[in-house]
Amino acid sequence: MMLRRILSRSLYLLALVAVIWDIKQSIDAHPGFVISSLGELWALAHPLSLAAARDAVTAHAPPVVWEKGIQTLLDLPAWLLLAVLGVAIGAIGRRGRRAPIAAAVSGADGSPAARRQAAPPSGRTELSAALRSCRGALLGVALFSGFSSVLMLTGSFYMLEIYDRVLPSRSVPTLVGLTILAGVLFAAQALLDVFRGRLLVRIGAALDATLSQRVYEMMVRLPLRFGSRADNVHPLRDLDAIRSFLSGLGPTALFDLPWIPVYLGIVFAFHTWLGVTALIGAIILISLTLATEIMTRKPTVAAMNHGLSRNGLTEASRRNAEVLTAMGFTSRMGRLWSESNRQTTAAQQEAGDVAGGFGAISRVLRMVLQAAVLGIGAYLVIQQEASAGIIIAGAILAARAFAPVDLAIAHWRGFVAARISWPRLSEALARMPTTQAPMPLPAPQSNLTVENLSAAPPGEPTLILHDVSFRLNRGQGLGIIGPSGAGKTSLARTLVGAWLPARGTIRLDGASFDQWAPEPLGRQIGYLPQDVELFAGSIGENICRFEMNADPEAIIEAARAADVHELVVSLPHGYETQIGEQGATISAGQRQRVGLARALYGDPFLVVLDEPDASLDGNGELALRRAIQGVRARGGIVIVITHRQSVLTCVDLLLALQAGRPLAFGPREQVLHKLVRPVPTAVELPAVPPDLAKAKA
Repeated sequence: MMLRRILSRSLYLLALVAVIWDIKQSIDAHPGFVISSLGELWALAHPLSLAAARDAVTAHAPPVVWEKGIQTLLDLPAWLLLAVLGVAIGAIGRRGRRAPIAAAVSGADGSPAARRQAAPPSGRTELSAALRSCRGALLGVALFSGFSSVLMLTGSFYMLEIYDRVLPSRSVPTLVGLTILAGVLFAAQALLDVFRGRLLVRIGAALDATLSQRVYEMMVRLPLRFGSRADNVHPLRDLDAIRSFLSGLGPTALFDLPWIPVYLGIVFAFHTWLGVTALIGAIILISLTLATEIMTRKPTVAAMNHGLSRNGLTEASRRNAEVLTAMGFTSRMGRLWSESNRQTTAAQQEAGDVAGGFGAISRVLRMVLQAAVLGIGAYLVIQQEASAGIIIAGAILAARAFAPVDLAIAHWRGFVAARISWPRLSEALARMPTTQAPMPLPAPQSNLTVENLSAAPPGEPTLILHDVSFRLNRGQGLGIIGPSGAGKTSLARTLVGAWLPARGTIRLDGASFDQWAPEPLGRQIGYLPQDVELFAGSIGENICRFEMNADPEAIIEAARAADVHELVVSLPHGYETQIGEQGATISAGQRQRVGLARALYGDPFLVVLDEPDASLDGNGELALRRAIQGVRARGGIVIVITHRQSVLTCVDLLLALQAGRPLAFGPREQVLHKLVRPVPTAVELPAVPPDLAKAKA
């Protein structure tokens, strides 16, 4: 497979080169068809000045400067045209392959459930594989950077010819020809810079499009696997940092850095002492860049860590604003937030001071070095070792050689942030690898089996649930009872797959949970957590779990099963009513009933309700009992955690937990009879203190 791919790409490349070469030969054979070289334009404007320019350059520099430098620059427009043509041909050739690749990535139906990314090759991280998929665009950026760096020579050579040829000869045609030539080259450079900037923006967008859905899924799964030790916002911020760096001017500095020796070589060709001065300046600026890297590393990391802590405290305060206000400790939490904000600001200030200081020093050094080049050039002119044009051209080239270093220092904070985010995001992606979707299984219709189930909170080693086993058949209902801290909610979270079992298995119709893909399994489970949270959107969207093209009849059926249909249609916009973030526009009881409708949507086989009656009134509790009976009547399985006897009448089995271990399991009446202690017939009340008795009298 690999050999065939290499051969096909080689043949494609050879064909592309053959086409471009044929076009070049055709242009050379018919010069009247198009001006294939700026040398032809110069020769048409003033042929004598072209020869004089060649003689002047070869007199002050080795012949290779004209042959490999100036002549290449003059032939550049033709090669630029051919390069654009080659890119267009390549784009047309790749267009036919995009649809099959997109279908392979999206899956047969294009749904997120069917999408499974291919695992990267061994030894390559998923992030590097995603960036490698943009290697064609990166190669284009490198190509445009090379052309732009060559075109940067335009200003220096233009000044060289102005001072050495135009002014002494007072030739207006030569000036016009040189100006036209420089204008065309400057326009080409502007176009290349525009294309390069747009390519970088699209590289960042392509990387984001490749990984954003994956990062979001990982962001949701990380706290369920690693608990509080996993900052679930880190991956998204890391991806933003990498994308922002790739979309900015930072990469252009990296692509321009390899051209520094080229500029220095040309300056050396002008004169040795000019080259030595420029080389010393380049060494100093590169040393400043390395110093910036070393000295900003620690404060940048500290700023990011303090910022995460501050943002976490901000989010916790926002969620608990009512508690803070009601019990009057907003100012105390504000002091904690202020301290965290102070540490964040101090770290950012330290990093900014270092980067800004080195940036200011580098800018001043650039001006000093440019002035030094001018001064040394003036001395060489006085000693008749160089011409006046070489002074200006050398100063421009030296400044251009220093520009990538200055640009790198200016964008160093973004580079450091991206460099820190890269290994962290790669590690996070490796900890939560993608898996191939298992073979689809039929919807469960028979039983739920729990075998020796033990579980611990995500990221914690201590088990809080020990050796729970039971079996439920279709149409049965199980009530889970026990004191606070008995492990009831932990069992519910494990039964719906939110927590991974430490030991034991959970099976639906004999198939363990790991044999199911997450979304098909989720369609067979209805879950109402203890703390019901809804998402910003309409009531209908929340009930149907934000399913695309959901059936309105299924939404209404779920709402009727939760006895919330009449409540919804009584609202001004009905099922289109926007409930705001976390369902803030409706009451707690209404949120719980909408959450119940969401749990019942799609007639799931297994319905787990964790204290569903906590915020319900009498009518809501009656609706809850009807919903439980309705699930059992259609052949589903209901597991309900409750402390109310009225709700327990809707189930036929009970499981009593204590300290995370099963205390009793069986028919409801038997378990209740076993757990209920006999009530004493006479209860001795404590004696009333004499002082209190006299006061009452």
